[in-house]
Amino acid sequence: MAAQRIFIVEDDLKIAAMLAETLRKYHYDVETAKDFDRILEEFEAFDPHMVLLDINLPSYDGYYWCRQLRQTSTCPILFISARSGEMDQVFALENGGDDFITKPFHYEIVLAKIRSHLRRAYGEYAPKQEERSVKAGRISLFLERMELHVKAAVIPLQKKECTIMELLLAQYPKVVTREQLLEELWDDQAFVDENTLNVNMTRVRKKLADYEVLSSIETVRGSGYRLLIHEEEL
Repeated sequence: MAAQRIFIVEDDLKIAAMLAETLRKYHYDVETAKDFDRILEEFEAFDPHMVLLDINLPSYDGYYWCRQLRQTSTCPILFISARSGEMDQVFALENGGDDFITKPFHYEIVLAKIRSHLRRAYGEYAPKQEERSVKAGRISLFLERMELHVKAAVIPLQKKECTIMELLLAQYPKVVTREQLLEELWDDQAFVDENTLNVNMTRVRKKLADYEVLSSIETVRGSGYRLLIHEEEL
């Protein structure tokens, strides 16, 4: 079984290195943040099962990054911080965190909490419920896994990519309007640049092309987008 991935966002290089070394001894796959202005990009590239997140960080604090990560993932986020006040813990949980560990910490406590949250999220304590999926032709989207299956190919998707494909598959062969997509992708359309939707659609098209999917997404001028399923994938 592949090792579970843990992403460490900690600007104290010594603490980050010691945490990473300890976790690797227990066979976790670990990455530490390199660019504290690009946490979201590094997170998406690594696609971790869990995040260990400090509060005091350069540029933006851990609360900010936790909110950003929650827009694309429900993976467990454990705050690790020297702040020990009650309100710090409250803010951590209210901004999307799952637990709070105070520095200095015992590695046994950190490991126990990591194991506990991973079991609850992915293991024997994870909720057992019927998996939701959307299908058209030989294209299936598994929503909880955020995976698109096209014949034998398994394509991992980010949250917004998953939402786009869910709408296109659910309404196939009908057109999905730009308004529908904007409403589903962003809570407040008033502050969304029109080009943002184009960028996200381009990412989905590129991912389909990267996996040599023959089906495509057609732009319907003045209306929206429509999924065109190739005959080999019907």
